Amino acid sequence: MVHEPSSGPRLSPSSYEEDIRAVLAPRLAYFEAVARHEHVTRAAHELGVPQSTLSRAMVRLEADLGVALFARRGRTVSLTPAGRTFLGSAERALAEVEKAADSVRADADPTAGRVSFGFLHTMGSETVPALIRAFRVDHPKVRFQLVQNYGEAMIERLRAGGLDLCLTSPVPDAPDLVTRRLDEQRLRLVVPDDHRLASRRRIRLAEAADETFVTLEPGYGLRRITDDLCAEAGFTPRVAFEGEEAETLRGLVAAGLGVALLPPPAVARPGVVELTVTAPRAAREIGVAWLDGHPDTPPVAAFKRFLLSRRGNLLPD
Repeated sequence: MVHEPSSGPRLSPSSYEEDIRAVLAPRLAYFEAVARHEHVTRAAHELGVPQSTLSRAMVRLEADLGVALFARRGRTVSLTPAGRTFLGSAERALAEVEKAADSVRADADPTAGRVSFGFLHTMGSETVPALIRAFRVDHPKVRFQLVQNYGEAMIERLRAGGLDLCLTSPVPDAPDLVTRRLDEQRLRLVVPDDHRLASRRRIRLAEAADETFVTLEPGYGLRRITDDLCAEAGFTPRVAFEGEEAETLRGLVAAGLGVALLPPPAVARPGVVELTVTAPRAAREIGVAWLDGHPDTPPVAAFKRFLLSRRGNLLPD
């Protein structure tokens, strides 16, 4: 005898998507088990729920859909055409849920999980490779998802859940973030090797007030530091070019386009001279940031401990 669904309230096509999910999602595994066994009692035994609970859940599912999914003969059931159509989609949905569960379990695995780690462009050539190499001595199977970007973009990604940790400068001060200062990096005034100041070893930044600067774009931490240092020295820099990468700026300095405040290079570049700035004190703090209150997976916790252990010794000599 074919079961006719009740005439109670149904989900209309205009129902909100979240309402549909709330009604259907908890019952998909029940439906799949009944359809697979074609027997309510056996499906209930597999699921570990009372047979009566499972029967009521199927009746409610059909009522909410407004479609008969099963033809019933006692506790034995068979799928209607609508039921077979619904089963295919239910199986794909449950497979995706299982796949997602496997993925997050793998990412949290203490020995082979994943760390999503962001860092500044200027940290990419030496600092971050050295950190990962040292960390993987004791954690060889931990996987890294790396993001290289400027500071504000990384903080946005951190807040959106796309990063576990990030190395940034300046070290942000925000109530939703936890930050730890790890190291300090001196900045240098980089000038062309035929520049009037190229014979100097040290300079007060105020002596470059009349120079044209090449800088990073607004939003980059190093740009903010450059503007602040120049303001402290009593001038606003005249900017000839705004870029996205420090080594590009160094090359443009060599080409004579201007001067720049930059961290030391990984490899010395010909065509420029790098001067120590004596006043104001030209340095940037580098720190690690993460979201406050977010629990760490074991691999993230291990890498966080490792980074904090490198306090004062983060940067290559």
